[in-house]
Amino acid sequence: MSIIVLGTVALDTVKTPFGKRRHMLGGSAVHFAMAARLFADVNLVAIIGEDFPKKYINFLHQKGVILTSLIKSKGKTFKWEGQYQGDLNTALTLNTELGVLSIFRPVISPAQRKIKNIFLANVDPDIQMHLLRRLHSPQLVGLDSMNYWINHKRRALLRLLKKVDIYVANDQEARSLSGQANLVKAAEALRAQGPRMVLIKKGEHGVLFLSDKFIFSIPAYPTHKVVDPTGAGDTFAGGFMGFLARAKKINQAGIKKAIAYGTVAASFNVEGFGVQKTAQLGRKDLERRLAKFRKYVLF
Repeated sequence: MSIIVLGTVALDTVKTPFGKRRHMLGGSAVHFAMAARLFADVNLVAIIGEDFPKKYINFLHQKGVILTSLIKSKGKTFKWEGQYQGDLNTALTLNTELGVLSIFRPVISPAQRKIKNIFLANVDPDIQMHLLRRLHSPQLVGLDSMNYWINHKRRALLRLLKKVDIYVANDQEARSLSGQANLVKAAEALRAQGPRMVLIKKGEHGVLFLSDKFIFSIPAYPTHKVVDPTGAGDTFAGGFMGFLARAKKINQAGIKKAIAYGTVAASFNVEGFGVQKTAQLGRKDLERRLAKFRKYVLF
């Protein structure tokens, strides 16, 4: 089973109470791929600059990520620098360099156009639409975004919402786009915009899921030490979409299990800087932690 992820491949500089790392491999597509690869063949669609380290390309190859549509262009790779303090729930962005991301237009192969499972990770909504229009009858399309696009390209994002099956947002983004403070009302308002399913990520407080058939909420996995939350939401989306791509059919039980897999995958992500933990993650590791999680959340 295959899945396409469109997003960023970045060089991240992150500072937390546990230290600082400079120009780590990061980006929404990379964090998504580290979890989704455990369930499906991941086709990564992104752009990098001439300064992107060869060792990171080799690493992605070694992890089985398909890089046919990773474009290398003249210029600098997208870079993000952030700092976490206190409870580490919110990052303070110190610097963003778009680099070649500002000229990015996705290019995929004829074979990739036939892939049925798509995740549009956080990039400009116009870029997301550009890719979506080039796909042949996708069956499951997930979408993520961020406050920047909600504030600056709201109309483009709302047009895109009408064409996707799943919308994934954090609590702040859901409130901002829907205009609703209550998260259940926010999820209902977002679902009314087009997607059949809405997932609202609440950080350390877990996930809220809503569709026209059922509503479901699950807590976060209780981790002992949060080192770096960067990419946790993308890792969650990778586990969630990866499991659904592998599933023979999508039903209530399958969706709940996918949410649990995503939650557990994200719990590994936050335990180290960048992809330090998820890079070493195997399916057995995921299953063992999922078994523990079931004991935690069930009576």
